[in-house]
Amino acid sequence: MGKITGFMEYERVLPISRHPKERVGDWKEFHTHMGDEALQQQGARCMDCGVPFCHTGAMLPGGASGCPVHNLIPEWNDLVFRGQWGEALARLHKTNNFPEFTGRVCPAPCEGSCVLGINEPAVTIKNIECAIIDKAFEEGWVVPQIPARRSGKKVAVVGSGPAGLACAAQLNQAGHSVTVFERDDRIGGLLMYGIPSMKLEKPIVERRVKLLAQEGVTFVTNTWVGKNYPTEKLRREFDAVVLCGGATKARDLPVEGRNLKGIHLAMEFLSKNTKSLLDSQLADGQYINAAGKNVIVIGGGDTGTDCLGTSMRHGCKSLVQFEILGRPPDARSDDNPWPQWPRILRTDYGQEEAAAKFGADPRQFAIVTKRFVGNDAGQVRELHTVMVEWRTEKGPGGARPVMREVPGSEKVWPADLVFLAMGFLGPERDGLLAELGVKIDERGNVVADAAKRTSVPGVFAAGDMARGQSLIVWAIAEGRDAARGVDEYLMGETLLASA
Repeated sequence: MGKITGFMEYERVLPISRHPKERVGDWKEFHTHMGDEALQQQGARCMDCGVPFCHTGAMLPGGASGCPVHNLIPEWNDLVFRGQWGEALARLHKTNNFPEFTGRVCPAPCEGSCVLGINEPAVTIKNIECAIIDKAFEEGWVVPQIPARRSGKKVAVVGSGPAGLACAAQLNQAGHSVTVFERDDRIGGLLMYGIPSMKLEKPIVERRVKLLAQEGVTFVTNTWVGKNYPTEKLRREFDAVVLCGGATKARDLPVEGRNLKGIHLAMEFLSKNTKSLLDSQLADGQYINAAGKNVIVIGGGDTGTDCLGTSMRHGCKSLVQFEILGRPPDARSDDNPWPQWPRILRTDYGQEEAAAKFGADPRQFAIVTKRFVGNDAGQVRELHTVMVEWRTEKGPGGARPVMREVPGSEKVWPADLVFLAMGFLGPERDGLLAELGVKIDERGNVVADAAKRTSVPGVFAAGDMARGQSLIVWAIAEGRDAARGVDEYLMGETLLASA
């Protein structure tokens, strides 16, 4: 695949993003594309490795490896190298319903398991994926694919995030009549309101939703199944139901002062900002404004980074990000071998922007919040922390990491706004899930088998609701698997491809 000696002739090159000081002045994407010739050279680096791990999507001890939707990466790298963009698009869409989403916001586990990455910088897979689909839309190659016939079966998909959309797309192509229910006022779930516009501009989401509607998928917004739409009605009117509501129960921080004003869950901050931006370009004031404020983000993942980027665009006074774990190494450690996902230090767009403005990386590692302190009006003004150290200790169940506070490391931080971005604890379990009576596991997720069948006949679950908090690419994979399970349940067999 690619040019046999390409990996020796060309170095890994990434597109140049807009400068941090420029891009914080707007909400446009900071991603750019390279020219066709440069992309062809990057495709040429795919090294005909014989056993490509990039598209395995395997679960290994220590984490996942490769692409969960099993993208045919060596094939479309080769086709891009040869200038056969239309064929590359066909290969890409064969496994991935929404490469314009994954090509922008997926952390690229494929690159973490690239064989070239053992001793050289990996192939720029994610960048090429995004370039293929963007060129396809620009050239008009992506058109509605309307099913030739209908099965007469009706399927309800609850939730319009990446899992729900992927499931709906697959089931619609199988000929079933699919209705997607969304409790918010716009379709897209996490894609619409969970990811800021500078990472994923919303016209890109709306473009795909419009395409699905043209293909026959029905979308119903402002409809919360189990609240303003009875669960019993859903079961009565549809032949199968797929639960794709996500893991929306956020992890909180129950420490002293948590109820002070100015302390918010990250998703409240991000979703309100995006809605106000779409509704009025922030003119309505219906969002949490970080302008001129000392902002602290607790949580070091993608959601925390998005809080950084959003706060920067508001014009915050200062910005700090706390991470309870220690600083990751700059290179793979001995217990994190290829082809596992490399657990190394990465600097994302939000940290770049904060460093460009304030002169230093905003992250503080191995730090724990002890209490919040406010003023007489009940507004948060201080955050008290202590540094921690992690040790591995042996116990009855084997070795495990143990956190211990470092004496004398206490510190007080000024704080006008605090955003809690510490992950999620599974789906909301009252309402729909309780009324359906589906089995819940010890982690709080809906129990589903390999075909995504729940404990209730005719009810399926996919994405974060069943898997727990994960990546968009895993949600797409689960949605595709659920569609295959539903099709087999309704028809006795299926020709839909699994993830």
